Amino acid sequence: MNIACWLQRTASVFPRRLAVLHGDEPWLDYGQLAARTSALAAFLRTQCGVQPGARVALYSANCPQYLEAMQAIYWAGAVTVPVNCKLHPRELEYILDNAEVDVLFVSAELLATLDDVHVGTRRCVVFGSEEYAHALETHPIDLHHREPDALASLFYTSGTTGRPKGVMQTHQNLMAMAACYCLDVDDIEVDDTMVYAAPMSHGAGLYHYAYILRGARHLVPRSGGFEPKELTDLAQRVGRLAMFAAPTMVKRLVDHLREFEGGIAGFKTIIYGGGPMYMNDLQLALDTLGPRLVQIYGQGESPMTITVLRRRHLADTEHPRWSLRAASVGVAHSLVEVDVVDSDGCSSPKGEIGEVVVRGSTVMAGYWKNSAATSDTIRNGWLFTGDTGTLDEDGFLTLKDRSKDLIISGGSNIYPREVEEALLAHPSVSEVSVVGQRDDEWGEVPVAFVVLHANCEATSEDLDAWCLQHIARFKRPKHYRFAQALPKNSYGKVLKTELRGWLIE
Repeated sequence: MNIACWLQRTASVFPRRLAVLHGDEPWLDYGQLAARTSALAAFLRTQCGVQPGARVALYSANCPQYLEAMQAIYWAGAVTVPVNCKLHPRELEYILDNAEVDVLFVSAELLATLDDVHVGTRRCVVFGSEEYAHALETHPIDLHHREPDALASLFYTSGTTGRPKGVMQTHQNLMAMAACYCLDVDDIEVDDTMVYAAPMSHGAGLYHYAYILRGARHLVPRSGGFEPKELTDLAQRVGRLAMFAAPTMVKRLVDHLREFEGGIAGFKTIIYGGGPMYMNDLQLALDTLGPRLVQIYGQGESPMTITVLRRRHLADTEHPRWSLRAASVGVAHSLVEVDVVDSDGCSSPKGEIGEVVVRGSTVMAGYWKNSAATSDTIRNGWLFTGDTGTLDEDGFLTLKDRSKDLIISGGSNIYPREVEEALLAHPSVSEVSVVGQRDDEWGEVPVAFVVLHANCEATSEDLDAWCLQHIARFKRPKHYRFAQALPKNSYGKVLKTELRGWLIE
């Protein structure tokens, strides 16, 4: 079953129902969205030679065309490869090569980035171009049938080895994720509107399937991103807004609402995740927004769907363990099982720390062309997340630490090993270790502890410029600390816990 059949069904039954808004202006109804989608699918098949199972990448800032292009890729029976538009050209090139991408959709403002990317013979189609307009005039094709376990999307997530891994998400994975949204996160009504203020290449975009299924509305802000005033204005003019946001975004929205007052009624649901929400910030958000908050915990390997902290849990302040529940990431989603296990893979006693594991119909098929990483991550049907936490007697999961040392800054994942490898390539750097430091604006920021080679010199500015040449801007350290040596244990492993202690001091 091809997930694009949901668009086909909704368009057949409700062709005149409003589907997409750009800002507060109507852009397409469902009949128009399906017609453009099928025409784009035909363009991919007949003009670009895209066959079922081929990979088509999306490298774009948020825009209305993103939705129809993504659906067109599925309609044609192909596989989406959504790429973070903040990535360094080298990272983009690696993904295009590793996924063996045939066609690349790109937004006009990112076109210049491709000057630094070897695109080879790939067809690059620019949103809003004359070619794109002609593509929309292609004679439409029928929806291509796909089996539920067929590959639907390759989602690239940075790995601790410094190379991104392609998470193989099937049509069944995405359908189960959308079902869990409707069951556990929010009961979507036809006049509800999902706002894409966070990147559509990540969590925010993944929620569009559920809204298509229910025939609800999709809104892309004119800014293409997160602007608190713009969102508040849209809430007043459009109403019943839902959005996915990193905790830092929620904090900025709350600060804006408290400063300027009003505008709260137009928000229906704000789903937060992708990083820790500190208790002081959560309490202020609840005081400001009321029962509109829902927390989710997931990974690309089980997209948006491991646990959920429902609005009724957050609203039940009279519960004797409310503060503990509010600090958790909730209970297992309806279609998955969640456990915490010890080093032998056996269930840990309640309250004891172990690795978080999950199994169910949302768990990925594996990593693209990486059987070793797949067998290491999926064992006996369980996805080993690499995160550590505890389960209480009621099934609430509390995360304790990320065993992979993941840093989440502004909702974006930063793996220290990737940054460390870039810095170690600098001729003056002998040793380096990157850890996360709490930051009121970004949640966490990366800090690099650097040891230079004898008789070598480098400043923070030098290293920052070096990082900008090798990794994405958002991944570079925000601070550099120069040291004579790094603290290590008897095995020579750097003690990152001690480095974090240095930051506190």
